[in-house]
Amino acid sequence: MFTYIFTLFFLSYLISLNADNEFCTGEGFCNTDHNKYSREINEWYSKINSEINLAIDQYIPCQRVNCSCYKSVIDQDLKPFKDGITKEQYAQARTKATKYQIIDGTLFREKDCPFPARCAGIEHYLSALAPNMPNIELAINTRDWPQINRAWGHSQAPVLSFSKMRDYYDIMYPAWSFWEGGPAISLYPTGIGRWDKHRESISAAAEKWPWQKKETKAFFRGSRTSEERDALILLSRANPDIVDAQYTKNQAWKSDADTLYAPPASEVSFEDHCKYKYLFNFKGVAASFRLKHLFLCKSLVFHVGSEWVEFFYTSLKPWVHYVPINSKATQEEIRLTIEYFKEHDNIAKEIADRGFQHIWDNLTDKDVKCYWRKLLKKYSKLINYDIVKDNDLIKI
Repeated sequence: MFTYIFTLFFLSYLISLNADNEFCTGEGFCNTDHNKYSREINEWYSKINSEINLAIDQYIPCQRVNCSCYKSVIDQDLKPFKDGITKEQYAQARTKATKYQIIDGTLFREKDCPFPARCAGIEHYLSALAPNMPNIELAINTRDWPQINRAWGHSQAPVLSFSKMRDYYDIMYPAWSFWEGGPAISLYPTGIGRWDKHRESISAAAEKWPWQKKETKAFFRGSRTSEERDALILLSRANPDIVDAQYTKNQAWKSDADTLYAPPASEVSFEDHCKYKYLFNFKGVAASFRLKHLFLCKSLVFHVGSEWVEFFYTSLKPWVHYVPINSKATQEEIRLTIEYFKEHDNIAKEIADRGFQHIWDNLTDKDVKCYWRKLLKKYSKLINYDIVKDNDLIKI
């Protein structure tokens, strides 16, 4: 009898030791007395809780009137030129970009455009707006990178670029890919383009894959244009039950070494991204073109890094519309953040829904055209020299 009682006692003791190392509550918070990792997890989860609560408390939705969500972006970008844009400043900008003029309601451009599809995407909007614009001339950069870096000692020059970091004077305009151009891959051989059509097709896919039917995994497909993407790829290889992230080919691909020593994966349409609850966005060479598309899936967007922006980024608020991830985050930090939202599904869905609604309501094709209109009119008022038609330009 004594032996039987002792055996039960010893088994109970072993179970309690195991519980000390393994136990977590169903609330997603591990008990410090029962898990050697619980302190780290509790602190990480508490930090996320605090960030979400603070962000929600401070959030004020922008007004859906005349693209007002983006007014501050135009004002901020034009602030360095508040004393006027001189002919000399424009001449400097002209050396780094493609020259456009609007003369008597007609759009003109220099003959050679380095990226024809990109110019076509820009000209779709400029041509529509030209009849109601004053005479104006612009230097529009169609390269991936902005041009006027104050940290490098560049003088202020009014170059228009689609994306930038905070050290640049460049004035942001809506990327050409809202209409034409953008990354060309096998699924989109002429470039992503036609935001108006993607809005319809991706949101339809979101209806096909409502939250309850989505796979509870983080998902990413893209080429290795930035090493910041490596942590998620390696996490996926170690934890395929949590993350499905793989590299695809890009134009620079030469061997499996360019995809972290794995065969390149097939590309996946935006619509098929909607099958997953958690979608990752990274910068590419500059800002990634995919961010706005991911929100349409009504999935939770994890946006990595905050250095690169497009004109609409500042209207999106971290923890309100998306989950911010530091560009230097470790695999473990990424994993813990994903696990938090797996264990707090209602919070994940609320952020995903807010992100979708914000983009759906405030980034229509009409909003893009509105932004161009406001930008051109405010820019034109800063020009303090006479615009003379350049006869070397071609009519668009």
